Amino acid sequence: MKLFEHQSASLFREFGIPVPEARTASDPDGAAVIARKFGGVCVVKAQVLSGGRGKAGGVKLVSSPAEAREAAEKIFAITVQGMPVGTVQVSRAVEIEKEFYAGMTLNRNTRGVEFMFSAEGGVDIEETAANHPEKIIRLPVDPFHGVDDTLLRGALGPFFDAGLLDRAVSIIRNMGRLFFEKDCSLVEINPLALSSGSLVAVDAKIVIDDNSLVKNADLEAFRNPEEYGRDEIDARNAGLSFVGLDGDIGCMVNGAGLAMATMDLIKHFGGFPANFLDIGGSSNPQKVVDALEILLRNKKIRAILMNIFGGITRCDDVARGVILASEKIAIPVPFVIRLIGTNDELGRSMLKEAGFSAYSDLNDAVRRVIEDAGRGRKG
Repeated sequence: MKLFEHQSASLFREFGIPVPEARTASDPDGAAVIARKFGGVCVVKAQVLSGGRGKAGGVKLVSSPAEAREAAEKIFAITVQGMPVGTVQVSRAVEIEKEFYAGMTLNRNTRGVEFMFSAEGGVDIEETAANHPEKIIRLPVDPFHGVDDTLLRGALGPFFDAGLLDRAVSIIRNMGRLFFEKDCSLVEINPLALSSGSLVAVDAKIVIDDNSLVKNADLEAFRNPEEYGRDEIDARNAGLSFVGLDGDIGCMVNGAGLAMATMDLIKHFGGFPANFLDIGGSSNPQKVVDALEILLRNKKIRAILMNIFGGITRCDDVARGVILASEKIAIPVPFVIRLIGTNDELGRSMLKEAGFSAYSDLNDAVRRVIEDAGRGRKG
């Protein structure tokens, strides 16, 4: 779950990471009011769930309320990486003497958390990482103790005097607490600015693991509809897991691992999956209806594959669910079903009597759905 900058900044404050005073506005007049409270000299920044806003014209330094209103008007009129701007943050301007980068993220290669630091922070940090990786310092992070103090002070020592080094270490320690207590996958400060002899997080970026929201209920209020499409929101409300893709074969599977394997097999045989959709272990007919309604909104879909492995879930119950679902919703594309497991023969027999293509072998089912989708493309 990605957070807007102002949401991330509120967590930074909670964990003792210094940030400039700021407020949000949803229109240009609101931006002008905030700028007046801050004495006129401020920064107006687009609040979007993507990077690159500075280069897109989404960050503007202003010196008066009138300039803040004008800047906000221009920012509300742009998109950043295809995302419209619905809110701006107006923050007190900070005199920046030097920009650093500090970040904490998951490193899937090492299967651990990694702290990153660069003395060349700012809008070009991606280019620095790509073209000059030697300028990015990387240190492992222990989930119980944080970054090793000796390593951290040794890495940062060349860039800060003694007083600032203590402050930098404190900020990084607090980043680590935030990262682990809120189950983040990314905590980033860019830039971490040297200003008036101190350090301040001028920008704040946080990504949180969605799966942790059950134990971090306070973060649920930070969920942003802009990050999710209608299908993902409806799927979550229906107890389904859904991710849209670019193909034309709809997938409906019970179990995340089986869903991934099903998509891999579709690709292996030359097809193109349109989605990841895990309906879970229930054979509740309503789940099948909800899943089909979500899939069939996608007009690119030419055929649907349902792949069920019946363990505790009985395949004849699944078959009844499919048949009942078909009575509630029209299915205008070929619907291929693979059932294996408890009572699978009975389930397939019921489906075939109802006019569905039902298979026990997944390879056969995948080949059939790809063939059906191909006919749809030609049509």
